[in-house]
Amino acid sequence: MKITIIGAGAMGGALAEGLLKSEDFKPSDISVSNPHADKLEKFKKLGANTTTNNIEAIQGADYIAIVVKPWLVEHVINEIKSTLDYQNQTILNMAAAIPSEQLRKWLDKDGDQPTLLQVIPNIAIAVKSSMTFIAPCDCEEEKIKETEAIFKSVGQTVVTDEQHLGAGTSLASCGIAYAMRYFRAASEGGVELGFKADVAKDIVLQTVKGAVDLLQANGNHPEAEIDKVTTPGGLTIKGLNEMEHAGFTSAVIRGLKAGLK
Repeated sequence: MKITIIGAGAMGGALAEGLLKSEDFKPSDISVSNPHADKLEKFKKLGANTTTNNIEAIQGADYIAIVVKPWLVEHVINEIKSTLDYQNQTILNMAAAIPSEQLRKWLDKDGDQPTLLQVIPNIAIAVKSSMTFIAPCDCEEEKIKETEAIFKSVGQTVVTDEQHLGAGTSLASCGIAYAMRYFRAASEGGVELGFKADVAKDIVLQTVKGAVDLLQANGNHPEAEIDKVTTPGGLTIKGLNEMEHAGFTSAVIRGLKAGLK
């Protein structure tokens, strides 16, 4: 299976990096296209095919991932449209702001349409830990499963409908930034408690990793694990209550909802 990635910015580069680390693909099966050659150097060194020419990049590809800014999607489609083989090539659109209805208008060739899926990963795809949302657009089941397999090689996937892509973006893609902000705040708190900055950061990262591992191992609701460490009158419940007084849960929910606006 050959995959072409058009765009080597933050997300396109992360996708390329993750796929090149995956054992499911040979580096020679990955092509990366970007107008600025300097952004392609690291992928070339890892064995990927690189080019500044999008038409050249899509030759022989089974999957073509469009990973550019939303305002560039129409330009890219117009550039490659006449060369696309709709019978044998599948389009993966990763510009969350562009609905499939609009994409189909841009891709239309006298009523002929390609297989199209909306795909929203997050930046952790670079280290094969993405939470990727896949919204098929009238696809055959076999094609959906094949697309899932691609992104399961670089993390976990959820197949959903297009209506929920915005929610998925807020929860998982924006969510990476929200998690990072917690890490920063907790690390700064650790410094105030007396640890050096790097030590505080390592403590916070390992603590969060432990929380994730616990929930993934036993499937419990987070509150069940919280109950295990909140003894009556203890330090944990006092700390939790202080955070809630400051609006912790409310702030998280409001932030997630704001990501949909």
